[in-house]
Amino acid sequence: MAIKEGLRPGGRSARVQESVHSAVRELLEAHERSSVTVPMIAARAGVTPSTIYRRWGDLSALLADVALARMRPDSEPVNTGSLRGDIRAWAEQYLDEMSSEPGRNMMRDVQSTQTPGYCVNILGGQLQIILDRYRDSGDVLPNLDRLLNLVVAPTVFRILFSSAPLGVGELHELIEVALRG
Repeated sequence: MAIKEGLRPGGRSARVQESVHSAVRELLEAHERSSVTVPMIAARAGVTPSTIYRRWGDLSALLADVALARMRPDSEPVNTGSLRGDIRAWAEQYLDEMSSEPGRNMMRDVQSTQTPGYCVNILGGQLQIILDRYRDSGDVLPNLDRLLNLVVAPTVFRILFSSAPLGVGELHELIEVALRG
């Protein structure tokens, strides 16, 4: 079997991926998650089930791939004019989006991937944009790992493993701890 050099952007492979991803998103909006099957997705996407199995292996890998694609930010974090304000706005939006049922499901799908570090790269990238805005401000900035460990990690843990996510007040307290040198 020949090794392919790479996929052509916008080629058949990209069209199949977009069609399948779109079908998954539509089906998850219309049906209970547990009732969505590979044959349903294939029929909606206009491909054969074997196409899905060949490319993704199984349903959980496909759901994880769709979740990973949805996690990529559409834009830069909001610029409020202050480091504290930017981090609060970003963290509140993240908490709101990820503590919703679709957000929790997306996080669970991503957990099942073979892509360690993917989420840290996405979330760290967003926080690094914020830190870079204030690099020349003269303020003492926390390092990225401190923000990930003191703000993001407890937020994710509570969303996934607790009966209730962090409250906004608790989130603000964690931000204050992270911002203290």
